[in-house]
Amino acid sequence: MVEPADRPSTAGQRLGAPESFGVSTLEPGLRPPTQSPGRQVCIRVQMLDDTQEVFQISQRSPGKVLFDLVCAHLNLTEGDYFGLEYQDHRKMMVWLDLLKPTLKQIRRPKNTILRFVVKFFPPDHTQLMEELTRYLFALQIKRDLACGHLICNDTSAALMVSHIIQSEIGDFDETQSWQHLLHNKYLPDQDAIRDKITDCHRNGQTPAESDYQLLEIARRLEMYGVRLHPAKDREGTKLSLSVAHTGVLVFQGYTKINAFNWSKIRKLSFKRRRFLIKLRPDPTNAHHDTLEFAMSSRDCCKVFWKICVEYHAFFRLFEEPKPKPKPILFTRGSSFRFSGRTQKQIIDYVRDSELKKVPFESPASEDSPLGSPHVVVNGNGSVNDLGMGSTGGLGPEGRQLSPLTSPLLTEAGYVRNDDEDEARRKKFPTDKAYFIAKELLTTERTYLKDLQVVTESFQSAVGKDEAFPDSVKNLISANYDPVYKFHQGFLKEVEQRLAQWSGRSNAHIKGDYQRIGDVLLKNIQGLRQLTVHLQKHSECLVELERVCRTSRKVETLCREFEQQRVCYLPFNIFLLRPLHRLLHYKLILERLCKHYPPTHDDFRDCRAALADISEMVLQLQGTMMKMENFQKLLELKKDLTGIDNLVIPGREFIRLGCLSKLSGKGLQQRMFFLFSDSLIYTSRGMTPLNQFKVHGQLPLYGMTIRESEEEWGVPHSFTLFGQRQSVVVAASCAPEMERWVEDIRMAIDLAEQSSSPNTDLLSTSPSDNKLIEDGGAEQESEEELCGSRSSLERQGQRGNTTVHVCWHRNTSVSMVDFSVAVENQLSGNLLRKFKNSNGWQKLWVVFTNFSLFFYKSHQDDYPLASLPLLGYSVTVPLESENIHKDYVFKLHFKSHVYYFRSESEYTFERWMEVIRSATCSASRSLPSTRKDLY
Repeated sequence: MVEPADRPSTAGQRLGAPESFGVSTLEPGLRPPTQSPGRQVCIRVQMLDDTQEVFQISQRSPGKVLFDLVCAHLNLTEGDYFGLEYQDHRKMMVWLDLLKPTLKQIRRPKNTILRFVVKFFPPDHTQLMEELTRYLFALQIKRDLACGHLICNDTSAALMVSHIIQSEIGDFDETQSWQHLLHNKYLPDQDAIRDKITDCHRNGQTPAESDYQLLEIARRLEMYGVRLHPAKDREGTKLSLSVAHTGVLVFQGYTKINAFNWSKIRKLSFKRRRFLIKLRPDPTNAHHDTLEFAMSSRDCCKVFWKICVEYHAFFRLFEEPKPKPKPILFTRGSSFRFSGRTQKQIIDYVRDSELKKVPFESPASEDSPLGSPHVVVNGNGSVNDLGMGSTGGLGPEGRQLSPLTSPLLTEAGYVRNDDEDEARRKKFPTDKAYFIAKELLTTERTYLKDLQVVTESFQSAVGKDEAFPDSVKNLISANYDPVYKFHQGFLKEVEQRLAQWSGRSNAHIKGDYQRIGDVLLKNIQGLRQLTVHLQKHSECLVELERVCRTSRKVETLCREFEQQRVCYLPFNIFLLRPLHRLLHYKLILERLCKHYPPTHDDFRDCRAALADISEMVLQLQGTMMKMENFQKLLELKKDLTGIDNLVIPGREFIRLGCLSKLSGKGLQQRMFFLFSDSLIYTSRGMTPLNQFKVHGQLPLYGMTIRESEEEWGVPHSFTLFGQRQSVVVAASCAPEMERWVEDIRMAIDLAEQSSSPNTDLLSTSPSDNKLIEDGGAEQESEEELCGSRSSLERQGQRGNTTVHVCWHRNTSVSMVDFSVAVENQLSGNLLRKFKNSNGWQKLWVVFTNFSLFFYKSHQDDYPLASLPLLGYSVTVPLESENIHKDYVFKLHFKSHVYYFRSESEYTFERWMEVIRSATCSASRSLPSTRKDLY
């Protein structure tokens, strides 16, 4: 156990620095800000740990000088999340304006103490890139709990206090914990729940892990980051207004009764004591066009209006708004504007300067998904948004930067004018066969890059580590290197032929080169010589999983490699790419044979090549389908916690998706996973890996299913009657319910045909057994909040997977959909335009695994951003949208709209086809290449 005296107490000590120094997260050579000449004044600032520091500033210095001095003192990079507040002469707590002189705001500096506190609360603490920033946020949560600002139930309060104590004194010791609680006040009514606090106190967590868990619990609370401003509505009802990253909130007491999203608000203003919210016109909205709230004074209105302006700019804008020119004669209204970096600028700055930061080791500071969203956003990818929605990556509003509007993509191309585009189009052939051959070229480029992930990037990552078995290294190298070398030559031939076909080479006779069948026939015959290596690829996948299962160090190596930007998909998918590529060749040749008349010069070669590749596909498709199921089980194993024996022979994955489960608390969102022998349901767990915590398992043997919408009064609901329990669930819409019911009935039939009931999937820990026996929502919630130690031991962050996308978009995906997605991979250049922009931007786009990945060019090693397409709709723009261009399709999800423009009718139809395969759930009928296996 760690004694209190030995426990790090300051931010610097927490992050491994000597006691007399902070931990510098600033760029090398960065110094405190320069000050204006003049008499120096001392200003006292109270830090989040309740210590007071004195700073000297010039009389004329603006507030930004003082704020920068405080951030430099703390060595804080992400300082823009914080602010300095003080009590003014009207006894009101106000924020220090960074643009105005400090002493014009603080009339009595000797008698004023400014407080350094959190000003902007992001919806997800994983958006905070520095451990020091998270530590300061944890101190803010500690202060809010102690003063009663963060209202929550006793269970949540006890959990949060237990994590604070864990961070301060270390592992649980009954005597020491009691003494610590006696001498420290964390809650106003702490004595009443002291036993609960000690029961939740954990062992084995580092301070950084404790901060992570504290912030994860806090961010889920309704009062997280809420600062109430008293007001009244038109009827005189006492209310409170607050502002958050999503918009303006309305509270009655401590209950949120309304919320107005930024996208719905047209204007915020105040007139004397009245605060006005003007909404955008919406026929479906019952509210008036203008909402009016009365506050106690004009000053109260102005204080709240200012923080609303700052919150909107910080979370919604890409960069700091530029000052408007001052009017010459008259001023009208307030000239206040937001000053400082926006959240997007902070994230980009910290990410871009990552190599310059002083390193420190903390599980909570590893790359986190951005997202996300829409991804993830991702810390190292995604998504980690994932800029998506108000969730992990993936909802459409708020939480993370949109990958399509990141500055990385702003650099990805240039804006083209119409004349240049039309001139370019006239240079190229219009024959459909040319564009089919060009699809072969573009997808071959992407395929070769994917092979490089296995043959170069992965081999380089594990090659020098002695823990990785030489037998597996040699197995992968021996069976992937020959395939990679073969396709290097194949790609060169295709590039040369397409250059000759389009007339961009010195070939004098174009006619002999306006064909691709001879190149395909020659290389597919050469590819047949590599069948032995292709058959070994399944063995590579199995062996890699075996060594990961038996060696924690190898598992860590593989997981760390998956966090690299070059590995933009789960690594196992790259291992199966050569098998999937055979299907692509077959489909391309089928389209060529369908296009050519039998008398065409290229028809005979294409038909012969099609016969050869069809024979290879038939020979390998059994292995291919088994490996796809095996790979999907391995991927799900990483997404789930609290489950054992998921990957066993004979188990088939059928569907995963989001359903609402009816319990004593009403409908609760749950993630369901359907296999050939059981159905399990989960909720999103609070782990560093964003895994889903398993809550229950329903064996399919002996199960019956009945639609129960009339019985329970819940739309699209049905009841599952198992041998031990019954569960009522509801889908988001009628088509979703039909898909689930059809697949569950099919799975029940499969389970009935098997010779024995299924193996129990759930972990055998006492907490899990208790959970299954009780089956109540209260036990689920408490177990979820307490977290899982085993999941904490698996450090690192995974990007937003299909499971997370389904959770946030409230949809489902079947194994049939995955199989169709394997065949519908596509890549090529597209022009992209936003809803409110005029120019078209050229991007290299790859469609795979239900997502679009965006690159500057096909030569890039890793994508700049991604967009998961589940839940999106793909259509043709309406006349009212004034696009007036050919071959344009539109992607839209709620308020997000993107336009993409292709170069020909054929490529337009192909992009529409493959994207629809991701946005529309596949029917039970599969393409002919796979029908027989289901």
